[in-house]
Amino acid sequence: MQLFRVRNRGYQLFDSTTYGETYIGFVYKISAGPDRIFNSKMKIIGVTGGIGSGKTTVLNLFEQFDIPVYNSDVEARRIMNTSKDVIQDIITLFGADAYVDKVLNKSYISTIVFEDKHMLNLLNKIVHPAVRNDFFSFVKCQKSPYLIYESALLMESDLLSFFDKVILVDAPVSERVKRVQKRDNLSVADIKARIDNQIFYDAKSEKIDIVLSNISLAKTKKEVFHLHERFMK
Repeated sequence: MQLFRVRNRGYQLFDSTTYGETYIGFVYKISAGPDRIFNSKMKIIGVTGGIGSGKTTVLNLFEQFDIPVYNSDVEARRIMNTSKDVIQDIITLFGADAYVDKVLNKSYISTIVFEDKHMLNLLNKIVHPAVRNDFFSFVKCQKSPYLIYESALLMESDLLSFFDKVILVDAPVSERVKRVQKRDNLSVADIKARIDNQIFYDAKSEKIDIVLSNISLAKTKKEVFHLHERFMK
């Protein structure tokens, strides 16, 4: 048995001989093997937010303090282009057009999953476990007092219980539309459709510990600095 840290539950005994984590009083099922154990002294901070909220800006600010950051969107794209098992599963699901010259055909897949939630769920079942296991490997290599895990789907993640704190990066819809329009050159209608298609981020949810209002870069820098000092303690 080993001691394992779980958010808001203190320390629980962990049966390291199984492929699920069996705790006193409850079971948290996960596909990773018994060797994928978080450093109990290192804080795990989750960062989430909708499209155009400015998550990347916040991540970059944390990285300026030499804090390790795991960007699940970036890593998912890497895995979908490098993992033989994931590539094969995606081709089986979407057909040969899913890849062009051995590179993920993002526009082709995006068009399908945007219109078909069932296909999106099937894609997530392929990608999410691979990202999760990759994240566990990432955690094992870190020695920082804390690290950041970013995901737009954090609130739906089966990793949620492992985070010490969850930060919601937020901004008014009008500001988010402007940012995405400038970045991706999309129409306002397309951007609002994507916002509506994302999960609703409730700032009052008990799962959210910190709401970071990302409107002014200067204020965001100050807030991230204060959060960094807090997490370093």
